[in-house]
Amino acid sequence: MSEIAPPHVFTSPAIADPQNLIFGRAPKPVRCGFDLVIGAGEVFPEVNFTLPAIGIETATWPQVREHYREIAQAVVRRALALGVPGLVLEFELLPAMTETPEWGAEITALLHAHLREAHQKHGLKSALRVTPTDIRDQTRPPRLRGGEAWERLRRSFDLCLEAGADILSIESVGGKEVHDEALVYGDVRGLVFALGVLAMRDMHWLWERMAAACAAHAPAVPGGDSACGFANTAMQLAHQRMLPEVLAAVVRAMSAARSLAAFEAGAIGPSKDCAYEGPILKAITGCPISMEGKSATCAHFSPLGNIAGAMCDLWSNESVQNIRLLSGSAPEAYTELLAYDCRLMNTAAARGGALTLRDWLVASDEHLSPQAAVLSPAAVSRIAAAIVAEANPYRRTVGAGQTAVSILNEHREAGTLRLSAKETQWLARIEREFAALPAREDGLAEEMAGRYGRLFDPASYGLASAPTHAGVPSHGR
Repeated sequence: MSEIAPPHVFTSPAIADPQNLIFGRAPKPVRCGFDLVIGAGEVFPEVNFTLPAIGIETATWPQVREHYREIAQAVVRRALALGVPGLVLEFELLPAMTETPEWGAEITALLHAHLREAHQKHGLKSALRVTPTDIRDQTRPPRLRGGEAWERLRRSFDLCLEAGADILSIESVGGKEVHDEALVYGDVRGLVFALGVLAMRDMHWLWERMAAACAAHAPAVPGGDSACGFANTAMQLAHQRMLPEVLAAVVRAMSAARSLAAFEAGAIGPSKDCAYEGPILKAITGCPISMEGKSATCAHFSPLGNIAGAMCDLWSNESVQNIRLLSGSAPEAYTELLAYDCRLMNTAAARGGALTLRDWLVASDEHLSPQAAVLSPAAVSRIAAAIVAEANPYRRTVGAGQTAVSILNEHREAGTLRLSAKETQWLARIEREFAALPAREDGLAEEMAGRYGRLFDPASYGLASAPTHAGVPSHGR
């Protein structure tokens, strides 16, 4: 198995000093949409929304359109009423809207028209992020590099960009078919293989094509990916006490190496809101990031409610259904919530208190959860340095995980992070598993092919056919 060679490799962090990791400022601001500049000193709300329970089909399409029209009007109305300095809308396509690319493009055009009108009439600076659904995992094993699903996804990129998408993003699924099972078994070797070998290959392949699509539809920009299906799955399973928090924290650190691959292939940000690994990406690339935390309780719970905002450039609500609340529609209400959070951060920055507010956001979460402990500015800087110190994706994934383990052990030994006996045992086990990993990915490949070969298609990752074994794999528990 040959190591992949990324088109661009980051060899040093763009932000080496953790003191310079702060909300609203990125060394490489992104200009996009209607005069919006992200990362140049202000934090903007990114409002994410979805439909209430409704079937998406030809018969209901007029109702679907009406929902998105209502959402756009309500969000823009609230943003103007509160005088926000800038706004991002994120349209996450539902699967049916990617499977029928024309539907996704139609809603993209509708949302873009509302932002254009608000800019022309009121001077509202804004951008539209469009995130097609990665539908390539509809078959088992997933066929990622060809076939009808890939062609529909590719067409969705092109049609949405033609319809007015300013930022193109995705939550890609390459490697998830192995990662899901490895996560259930707590198989560290399987997790490393899924993230550091399989997902990396798919990320580079997919994002080269996404960056090229944006270049063909300039000035649209390639935003970023999210390890939502990997690290956020781990976070939610840990929340339900189905796996250890320390494992979820280590998966988060490793997922940063995977999400970095989008930037190696041409992404420039802002990264996806549900990519809680965003601060590590910002430290390495210098690109702006979108984050979510307490503002995302409409979609999921997390132990990262405040710390997630410490280094953001866009502040998001994840996704909220278009339902009625006492105040108004849910998307409009969450626009107000985000706007006030951003107003506080921007006021702190304008009055010289940005670092103080950042440190309060960090301190309020850092010592209460292993998952928060690996996202402090100091921890982010260490994980970022560990990633760029390695020469290939596999070693970067291992280095990120090992650094997260070290950070958690240091907190435990210092008494700044309380871990249960079970969590402590798991942390020791994870440390042993990392120490036993081979130096090169091909040393792991044959073993993983035997364990998980029935789940993935080597051709989907540019790999030669690998041996598989029938039956349920042994996970070495």
